[in-house]
Amino acid sequence: MKIKFIKNIFLTGVVTAAVLSLNSCGDDWLDLKPEGRPVGEEVPIGGYEAMAFGLYASLRTEGGVSDFSYVWTHCIRADDNEKGSSASDASADGNVFNNFGYVATNGSITSDWNGHYKIIYDCNELINLAQASGDTSTGTLTNIAEAKAIRAFCYFELRRDFGEVPINLKTIDIPQDEIAPKKTIAEVDAQIIQDLTDAEAALPSQWPSAYLGRATKGMVNTLLAKLYLYQGNWSKALEHSELVINSGVYTLNPSYDAEFTKAGNNSKESIFEIQKTYDYPTKYTNNFYESQGVRGSGTWDLGWGFNVPSTGLIGVYETADIRKKTTILTSGGPDIYNSLTLPDGPNDPSPVLVQQYWNGKAYTLPAERIQYAQTKNHWENIKILRYADAILIAAEAANELGQIAKATTYVNMIRTRAALGNTTASNQGAMRVAIKHERRVEFAMEFERFYDLVRWGDAITALAAQGYADRNKHFPIPQQAIDKAQGVLIQNPNY
Repeated sequence: MKIKFIKNIFLTGVVTAAVLSLNSCGDDWLDLKPEGRPVGEEVPIGGYEAMAFGLYASLRTEGGVSDFSYVWTHCIRADDNEKGSSASDASADGNVFNNFGYVATNGSITSDWNGHYKIIYDCNELINLAQASGDTSTGTLTNIAEAKAIRAFCYFELRRDFGEVPINLKTIDIPQDEIAPKKTIAEVDAQIIQDLTDAEAALPSQWPSAYLGRATKGMVNTLLAKLYLYQGNWSKALEHSELVINSGVYTLNPSYDAEFTKAGNNSKESIFEIQKTYDYPTKYTNNFYESQGVRGSGTWDLGWGFNVPSTGLIGVYETADIRKKTTILTSGGPDIYNSLTLPDGPNDPSPVLVQQYWNGKAYTLPAERIQYAQTKNHWENIKILRYADAILIAAEAANELGQIAKATTYVNMIRTRAALGNTTASNQGAMRVAIKHERRVEFAMEFERFYDLVRWGDAITALAAQGYADRNKHFPIPQQAIDKAQGVLIQNPNY
């Protein structure tokens, strides 16, 4: 077992001179630690801390968890998102995700499954080793809590992407250890709740400023609130979202623009982010934003051009809503800060860019391109849980409980930051519509829209033109996993 522990340290990239020397092969395949690794005596240090650091690194490096595959599985399915790039580029995946032509052999769907389970198994190893050791020091209990929080996050992702999935809490020593049958969604939810409840008891509310990026009470309570929202357990969703709101730890970033730049990394709005940096020599990054940047040439070679706003999204913003200019870049128009003008797009007689609209939240600021001698965004953290989400979860839960005044307060917090007047919704039905609108524009081009449509029961209507059917709320189980399980793992219905 000790040999496995040492092996895991090297695989997850804990800092050594030898590992640093390997970085010449590229900046997105090997990561050494999360941004803000604890050092010294300011935080409790447990014997399993190196393994915990590896979990955070894996969130950035495992395929399907926060990379280009994640863009396909978590963004492009929504009505507000289009495949992007050129018409012929990745056209097969465009059919799979934009038009719901799911197949069990798709590489991104397989990466989604494999990447999350790989991290789950690494969490299991840390938890099981630490618990078996009998070490109850504060540092070790914190490391266990971090692993449980990350395991719960991975199961939440799998739950909403695949529905019924295996729960496997074993240490994986041989391939057969990975084989397990599917559990019901209720059973998966129970495991997520147990892990998050355990983690909440041992995690800090905040880490010192040098150690940002690690799991906190706010992270687990926001994830609990979101899970309860998916269940329709409004009282629990409100309870846990208000624990976050009333903690005094978080505030909305006064600048919505800045929230989606490097300056917004780990802001007071941040509840949980996948950490990235591009500062020499620690180039911890991946292709998440690169795959979504404006696709052009020369100074406008900002990315691969995938995941672009649909025309349907363009028209839903209120005139004064400042979130629109942050979220949607228009070919031939100004960039977010009015510092540059984008080249002409396909609506122009001599187009330079192949798409009319682009994802502004993946944009690279001109000054940062100069600073890093890079045109593609490799340095913005991936904002997984924002304080805005906790507020809108609280608003939705309060409204469904008939607490209209409380829901109004929370909705207006979001609208004020967007430079909008207070909501005019005055009853439960109107407030429900208002909350749906705010979630749509607040999280546009992020990860929420498809899942919101499904849980609201709106997907059948909103996604009808794209070919959506009820079975498409979940992906098929990857054929690779079905084959490996030798009859134990059963395919999802209607695939």
